[in-house]
Amino acid sequence: MADQLSLSYRLRNFSGPNMLRQYEKLLRIFPFSRLARQPSTFRVLAVDYNEPALLEVPLPAPIDLDQVLAAARDFENPDFCCRLESWWDLWQFRTDWELAPSRVALSCFGPEFEHEGQDDLSVEFGIDAHFLPQPDVENSLRMVQSNIKSLLKLVHDLDDALAVDTRRLWSESGENFTEKLHQALSAAAK
Repeated sequence: MADQLSLSYRLRNFSGPNMLRQYEKLLRIFPFSRLARQPSTFRVLAVDYNEPALLEVPLPAPIDLDQVLAAARDFENPDFCCRLESWWDLWQFRTDWELAPSRVALSCFGPEFEHEGQDDLSVEFGIDAHFLPQPDVENSLRMVQSNIKSLLKLVHDLDDALAVDTRRLWSESGENFTEKLHQALSAAAK
């Protein structure tokens, strides 16, 4: 069964005054889709997820990151969250393999924003099936390896740019994704 895959960061010296600088690093490093024609959505939330959005704005492709960051600065506060729902390109199988936009959400949580996990930055990659070989699909191992390389490059680039305290790649079921990936790759290689 497909599970949601996320990457979370806790950063050293993360605070209200520097949170948007850290979010900007995430946004500028992230490889946004070159193929997406669908709009992205930028939201600013206050206090917790139960509150209505202070701002919700659709953004045409390609995303103007300066516009996103300017909008975030208008609401900058230690108890807010910025969330950009957008796209990145991954190999996906429909009737054949194709490079296609896949949903992603990039979030920055103020130190006083109430949320599960207490991470400072997060990337929600959507279903983990994009990163796990499908034994019954031809060329699955090769195409999924390409997606994994994209994921690992992003993690490496973020690790280099951010003052990382802890990093966690996890699935919403709580299952260890690294272990799940290792098992799937081992089975596919047989």
